[in-house]
Amino acid sequence: MGLFKRIKNVVLADLHDLIDKCEDPISMTKQYLRELEEQIEKAQQALAQQFIVENRYERLIQHAEEMVEKRARQAKLAVEKNEEAIAKMALQEKLLYEKKLDAYKQQYTTLSEKTTYLKEQLKKLKETYEELKVKQLDLIARANAAKAIKTINTSLVSFHPEHALKGFARMEERVFALEAEAKASSYVYESQKALSVSPLFQEEVEKELAKLKAAE
Repeated sequence: MGLFKRIKNVVLADLHDLIDKCEDPISMTKQYLRELEEQIEKAQQALAQQFIVENRYERLIQHAEEMVEKRARQAKLAVEKNEEAIAKMALQEKLLYEKKLDAYKQQYTTLSEKTTYLKEQLKKLKETYEELKVKQLDLIARANAAKAIKTINTSLVSFHPEHALKGFARMEERVFALEAEAKASSYVYESQKALSVSPLFQEEVEKELAKLKAAE
């Protein structure tokens, strides 16, 4: 049981790590914005289709109104000429166009309501998109700052000050040694310089040496 439990814990840890990587804040905000862009594009296409259908019904309404007026004039003219049959035909078509006109207007009203709704939804989507773009910049800045702080803290955790202190102490000892070597070399130089003096001084040294020998 202990082995299976350990395997389960390892698998779960790997899955959680994978989920954390998949849910990277910066990548996810970009994905959400792409999805919103797709919705905006679909809404724009739907709105464009609504405008096309509206224009079609506007033409149908205009045509029906023209035909109603035309048939009304024809019926009136036929009555004036005592052409009752033609007048009836004109009035019949006039009534048919009036019914079509009522139907067209009702359908056009319904379409207009849907168009207004689509416009409002599209406006909201665009406003939301702009708000999220600003929010994304804020989240990216915060995520980058958090990652930087995490990296710094990780480095500080792995950094051991005593190691640096010991290193500096060794370097200080080395500097002391270099300074001592420099001082010793200066003494040797001065000693050699003192020995390599002028011939007159050497002559005086010889005289002093001779006096010492004579005194013995």
